[in-house]
Amino acid sequence: MAKRTPSEQMSADNSVQEYKTFLVRQGTNTGAFALAKSCTILLRNIVAMHKWSTAKDLMALIRAAGKELDDARAGESAVGNMIKRVLRLVREAYAQCVREEKGAGVETMASLHNMLVSRDSRADYDHPFKSLKSNVIVSIGELLEDLEMAAKDIAEQAKDHIHADEVIMTLGHSHTVEAFLKEASNSRSFHVIVAEGAPQYQGQQMAMNLGKAGIETTLITDSAIYAIMSRVNKVIIGTAGVMADGGLMAMSGSHALCMAAKHHSVPVLVCSAMFKLCPKYLCSYDQDAFNNLGSPASIFDHSGGDLIDKISVVTPLYDYVPPDLVTLFISNLGGNAPSYVYRLLSEYYHEDDYEL
Repeated sequence: MAKRTPSEQMSADNSVQEYKTFLVRQGTNTGAFALAKSCTILLRNIVAMHKWSTAKDLMALIRAAGKELDDARAGESAVGNMIKRVLRLVREAYAQCVREEKGAGVETMASLHNMLVSRDSRADYDHPFKSLKSNVIVSIGELLEDLEMAAKDIAEQAKDHIHADEVIMTLGHSHTVEAFLKEASNSRSFHVIVAEGAPQYQGQQMAMNLGKAGIETTLITDSAIYAIMSRVNKVIIGTAGVMADGGLMAMSGSHALCMAAKHHSVPVLVCSAMFKLCPKYLCSYDQDAFNNLGSPASIFDHSGGDLIDKISVVTPLYDYVPPDLVTLFISNLGGNAPSYVYRLLSEYYHEDDYEL
């Protein structure tokens, strides 16, 4: 591998610190897509600018930077997911280099046992390959293209899931769900009921955007969800993360929405790009471990004087939604039931990378 100058090495190290500072300062103001994209670009820069000679060295660099970045954004899965995804790409690029060195004939003569057992699980990643860096950079470039196209690929499936004259309910604001509904409106006429999603009230923006697109839209308070659910045909929501068990880390209020949908036998569809798939297991009693807390100022006026010393106001940003409350995931790869998530995990991540 070509050696990097001290200034180039310092530039790569500084980029990690700058991105870490960016993550901390942004808080909850940055969407998952922007976080995932910028993190992937940073990892590509690390591959290109750092000094390393083997896949093992490169994975150690990515793990070190990734652990630091993931800790800076605790409670958000997008950053950690992309780090683990890039680690999988490094393993695949290494396996490709091995195949190229041995020749294509070796692959066709592999026994059934070798085809069933993952080759890279036995690799030590110590052998240097000249083409490894270029292969990894190309793979990360393809990953960035997939990120850019994810929302469009999900939206194109809308006509298969939304039918004429249906009543759709959603909660808060999701760019992916908004694009999904707008795409369906090009060929279908339907009614959308938007729960406002207090205390952030993102649903107000969602209702406004859908109304401007010519979609019949009704904005309701969160307290009216259960009362109106009996008239709803489908619930379509976004999510901040899809857990390994098929559960969701979705915006606060999603659990109550999905519980109401289950009571009335209303199917729940979740629009989520693959970069939100997270190889972690969460249960309802673990919410404090992964949740982020927002400012209580939107619910409680801090000018309340002595009352501030007597009460505690907690505003969790996320709910854990168990997999039994979800009917179907709609990703950029198609529709899958929650029970199929384990298979998607094996395709996107290596089991050795589940924990950084």
